[in-house]
Amino acid sequence: MRESNSGPGTPDIRSAGRYLWWLITSQRRRITAGALYGSAWMVCLALPPYLLSRAIDDGLEQRQWPILVGWVGALLGVGVLDAWLSIMRHRTMTRVRMDAAFRSVQVVVRQATRLGGTLQRRVTAGEVVTVGFRDVGVIAQTLTIMGPGVGAVLAYVVVAALLLTVSPLLAAVVLLGVPLLAVAVGPLLGRLQGVESTYRDQQGRLAARFTDIVGGLRVLNGVGGKEVYAERYRRGSRTLRAQGYRVGAVTSWIQALGVGLPALFLGAVVWLAARMAAQGAITVGELVAVYGYTAVLVVPVSSLIESGDDLSRGLVAARRVVRFLAMEPDSLGGDGTSDPPARPAALRDPASGVEVTPGRLTALVSARPAESATVVDRLGRFAESAATWGEIRLDEIDLTQVRRRILVADNEADLFAGPLHEVISAPRDRDDEAIARGLHAAMAQDIVRALPDGLDSPVDAQGRTLSGGQRQRIRLARALLADPEILLAVEPTSAVDAHTEAAVAARLHMARSGRTTVVTSTSPLLLDRADTVRFLVDGRVADSGSHRELLARQPDYRLLVSRGTTDGDGVRAGHGEHGRDGVRDEDLEDRDRAGEGPAPMGREALR
Repeated sequence: MRESNSGPGTPDIRSAGRYLWWLITSQRRRITAGALYGSAWMVCLALPPYLLSRAIDDGLEQRQWPILVGWVGALLGVGVLDAWLSIMRHRTMTRVRMDAAFRSVQVVVRQATRLGGTLQRRVTAGEVVTVGFRDVGVIAQTLTIMGPGVGAVLAYVVVAALLLTVSPLLAAVVLLGVPLLAVAVGPLLGRLQGVESTYRDQQGRLAARFTDIVGGLRVLNGVGGKEVYAERYRRGSRTLRAQGYRVGAVTSWIQALGVGLPALFLGAVVWLAARMAAQGAITVGELVAVYGYTAVLVVPVSSLIESGDDLSRGLVAARRVVRFLAMEPDSLGGDGTSDPPARPAALRDPASGVEVTPGRLTALVSARPAESATVVDRLGRFAESAATWGEIRLDEIDLTQVRRRILVADNEADLFAGPLHEVISAPRDRDDEAIARGLHAAMAQDIVRALPDGLDSPVDAQGRTLSGGQRQRIRLARALLADPEILLAVEPTSAVDAHTEAAVAARLHMARSGRTTVVTSTSPLLLDRADTVRFLVDGRVADSGSHRELLARQPDYRLLVSRGTTDGDGVRAGHGEHGRDGVRDEDLEDRDRAGEGPAPMGREALR
């Protein structure tokens, strides 16, 4: 696979045919070798009938045993050579197929990475799976026609030339008959492209529905909707099955004609040659040779028909891949060529009036969580806006630099499958001490201790084996381990109990001390730890200050964060000095000293 070691290259996505041609030209030497091996193999298939005819006419009929032995030896040598050529052809074309598959996977993954957050808005998960696996496999299979396809044409010419030495009439029959066989299958190949394309589209949609059901199985069970979605999937599956039958019907006719027509053609040519032999126009050896030549033609003719079938499927698959590769990320405005501020600077969102002071913990509070989440999207450059970083507009800063220094952490962020230590330490490897600190700050040590192999325990994709609160804490630990300059966290404690929330609030403030942090929440435990609280009404900042200041002067804020239960001073009952569950800061510190704080550093201690 040396050609792809330096990267997949730049694909030609102007059309499906051009994409296939790019895959061919990306490994010219290997495909040329495969075509040469395939051509030599098919030509050698045509030599045994000739050698056999010479052995019969010159050796057997004339009773010249030395000559017979010589021709038989030549026949054996050609057989051994043909076997070796077949092995080399197969090995070479397998490498061609694997190179094409890996190269296509690389460009698809690179495009998925480039699209980023745009991907899930443009393409379903099932579509990505279908393109990245099934379509790539079909395209790879298509490239293998270069070997037998070129060889089939050459073998056809060689057999026609050999038949000319026997009988011009037989040569004319073969030269005219073989193209007619290919023409007979042509209309079916066009129909196959249509039904195959429809089938692929339906397959992608059904795969997306299956992915949704699996991902939301717990929720569906909870609301009693599992059977409803299962019935929808069954209906979609039946529709896909019916379309699959249509694809299978066309394919079966192509395959049947690919085998049946050459066999009928073989019978007609042999019948004609037998009559000529009976009339003395050709010898017995030549009759055997004609049979052999025609039988050999079954291989290249079938290969040509199968190559047409593969090419038709490959064009359908390549069309889908090209459509995926042609997608562009959502434009967030600006050319993105400016450098970010060299030093920590304030983030400002003119649309809402939110200003994030560097080095401090800022909380955004809104009666509608979507409003504060929208502000975070603008500050993290996941939505078009006039937001600024220092004196520079965010959309004018190189996006790579924005992503490297500003991290948006929400509760929908993907959790990839793998060992837990890889899940939370990506994209950079972290040592055990750093991981322990991140887990401690996110109150996630108990998750590690409950797993059989601790940090080495495998985690399913999306953390399906974990509870909602555990997944939230794992995501928070991962965000803290990334240690971004600016962390924008959306509802980081919405799925945990009161005691855990109090501990997370205290530890988050400590872990991010001196770093710019924004959280969206209506939890008084978290808000009490914020340096600044921005109270949003209808998406705009209505007031700013500390949590206690806003409690004292903003009735709407007090009603929102206290859930309608406040004491006479306007402070939520049970809050003040204590947390929502009556847990004091001193109690948390005592628990840390008693063993609930950072576990001893090292992976074994976290098991």
